[in-house]
Amino acid sequence: MATIPITRSQFLLPFIGILDEIGAPTNSLLEKFRLPSSLETKSDLYVPLLPAIHFIETAQSIQGIQDFGFLASQRLHYSHLREKTRALIAHSPTLLVALRHACNWASREDTILSMWIEHDNDHVRVCSRLGRASALLHLEHAQWLQNIFSVYIVRQFAGPNWMPPTMAFEARYTPSAVTQSFWPKVRFLSEQHAAWISIPIPCLSLSNRSTELFPSSHEHEDGPSGYDIVEVLKLMLPSYLDGAVPTLPEVAEMAGVSTRSFQRKLSHVDFAYSDILDIVRFERSSALLRDTDSKIIDIAFASGYSDPAHFSRAFRRIAGVTPRQFRAQARLR
Repeated sequence: MATIPITRSQFLLPFIGILDEIGAPTNSLLEKFRLPSSLETKSDLYVPLLPAIHFIETAQSIQGIQDFGFLASQRLHYSHLREKTRALIAHSPTLLVALRHACNWASREDTILSMWIEHDNDHVRVCSRLGRASALLHLEHAQWLQNIFSVYIVRQFAGPNWMPPTMAFEARYTPSAVTQSFWPKVRFLSEQHAAWISIPIPCLSLSNRSTELFPSSHEHEDGPSGYDIVEVLKLMLPSYLDGAVPTLPEVAEMAGVSTRSFQRKLSHVDFAYSDILDIVRFERSSALLRDTDSKIIDIAFASGYSDPAHFSRAFRRIAGVTPRQFRAQARLR
């Protein structure tokens, strides 16, 4: 059965803003490609993706705008990501976990957008591609947005001035000298298998620096939201790590609800109780590795692991490095 690829109206607004500022016939162009008007009031709604790409390509050609995608990307912010995506990233203990969430939920931003992580020696590549649009020309404007959001996610962990060593485009495209001057230490590549940015592997274990409050829930049930429950558990569970950690039914009983109801609250925000416990254990162990000289085996026990080998595997799954490597990197930083 045929489907219509869609994208959030949010991503068209920067292009429309630029066109309006230079006096372009924006509304007639939107009408030509059967796109709705007044998109400012519909930023969280969706529009068909392929007409949106044709609209941007045509406007770029008619108005003679150079690096239209770059100019539009400068008007986007991390806050333009879906609320739920931002919340998952905000709860991620490391950049690696945040990038996995972004890859998993990419299709909620554009239904034909796919994201994945590739390893490349001492770096990883965060790759993205629009599935059915690859045959279209001049996709660099869309790929600027794809890459810039990956950069914004990394900056939640590495700081606001972080730049990727390499930025690549699937399109046959090289940014102008003016555009490259905004990214002076970045190497640009074109005609790649996907759009991607490179990230040094040590960055994957960086802890979350985000100070953004988690979004309020839109659930219709009474009582605390799933996000509230996650926050409470992250405060409470560290007290139990060196002893008997409460089971899911025990935690539900503490909350005065059934186990099923408790699970449903967490599933609304895409969390399981085991996910939260993994985050709490990681945050405890990473702090001990960073701030103390305790032995790895003692840190494993203090973080709720009965088996040091299990601790090492679980830690590497979240941080991308072993506990010993994490300690060495933390001391270098």
